[in-house]
Amino acid sequence: MNRKEVNEIKKLYSPENCPVTRICGCFVDTDKNKKVEMKDAFMSLDEEAQFKYFDIFKKTLSGAIGRNLINMSFPTEQEQEGGTEHFLMELLKSELTDSELVEKFYDKIIEAYDYPDNYFIILIHNSYDIPAITKDKIALDDASEDVYQYMICSICPIKPSKPGLTYNASTNTIENSVRSMMVEPPMLGFTFPAFNDRNTDIHNILYYTKNAKDISSAITELVLGLNPPYTASTQKEIFSQMIEESYGNDCGFDKIKSLHTNLTDLIAEKKDEDEPLVLDKFEVKHLLANSGANAENIETFEAEYDESITKDTPILASNIMNKKKFEVKTPDVTIQVAPEKTELINTKLIDGIPYIMIEMTDAIVVNGIRCLPLAGIEEE
Repeated sequence: MNRKEVNEIKKLYSPENCPVTRICGCFVDTDKNKKVEMKDAFMSLDEEAQFKYFDIFKKTLSGAIGRNLINMSFPTEQEQEGGTEHFLMELLKSELTDSELVEKFYDKIIEAYDYPDNYFIILIHNSYDIPAITKDKIALDDASEDVYQYMICSICPIKPSKPGLTYNASTNTIENSVRSMMVEPPMLGFTFPAFNDRNTDIHNILYYTKNAKDISSAITELVLGLNPPYTASTQKEIFSQMIEESYGNDCGFDKIKSLHTNLTDLIAEKKDEDEPLVLDKFEVKHLLANSGANAENIETFEAEYDESITKDTPILASNIMNKKKFEVKTPDVTIQVAPEKTELINTKLIDGIPYIMIEMTDAIVVNGIRCLPLAGIEEE
C-alpha cells in the first residue's frame, strides 16, 4: 500500500464514513490470562467510545511507509490450508462472528507475544464500497465498483493512569484520584488484506509498528507467518557499512558530504511520487559515481550489495537519510546543520592536523550570550 491508499482507508474512521461492522477485544494480563472479552456491533457502542476507537484505528495506519507501516507478502506455503494467510481469510469470511476462530486468533497472539505488561487486542471487520475515480482523480461516491472487506488488528498496552489530586463535585472536596487502567495507543497492528491498487490484495498485509527499531518477530513470524524485512535502523546500518566498505581508504569527509547532498537532491526530486524511494543497486551506483567513487569503489559496492540485499529486504531512502539534519560526530564534539546547509561545514589540513571548519556568521550565541564573530580573532 502506498501513502494515498493508506490515507484513503484512514479517512474512513469518522462518524460519517464508519466502515466498521463488528469489533472484538480481549484484555490480556501480565500472566497471559484473558481477563475481559468483548464482541459487539460497532455502531452499538456509545459515540464517545467510537471516537476513542477511531483514534486507535487511525494510529494503526499512521507513520512512514517502510518505517512504521511495512508492506509484506505471505510466503506461498502460508496460503495453503493450515497456513497463516488461510486462517486469516477464514476469520475474515466469518466477519468475526465465529467465536471459535476469534478465540484461536487471541490464543495465537498470547502464546507468541512475550510482553511484560497488560495489553488489549482489538480486532475489527470493515466493509468499504470502493468509489470509482475519474481521470481527474475525483471520487464518484455513487459509482462504487468493488467492495473491500478487511480486518484491522491493534495491540494496545494497558497502563494505570497517573496518580494525582482531583476535584470531587459531589462532596466539594479535593481528594486523591482513583487510578484506572487506560488503553494506550497501539504498539503493533496490521491491516489484512492489503489495499493495493485500490482493491483487495489477499497475498499481502500492511503491518504497523510504533517502534521502527522493533517490528516484533513474535507477531510477524509466529502469528502471521511472514518473513519480515530489515528494520529501519538495520537498513541504515547496512547502508552505512556498504558505503564504508565501498570507498575503503577513500572514505573521506568530502565524499560522504557529496553523497549526502546528492541523496538529498534525489529525495526532493521523487517527493511527489506515491511509492517510497527504494535505493536499488543502480540508484546507489549512480549516487556513488556522482560522489567521487572510482571504478574500484563501484566494483566493491556491487559485491557488498549482492551479499547484503535481497528483493525482500529493500533499502528505503527515508530510512537511511535524516531529512532534518546533517550530523558530524567526533569522540568529543557533535555538529548539526540543516541538510541543505552542508556547505557550512568543511575540512582543512593545518600543520599536518585535520580540522573541521565552520564559517562564523553575524549570528553567534554562546551559552545564551551573543558574540561578535571577529572579536578577539587575529588574522593570520
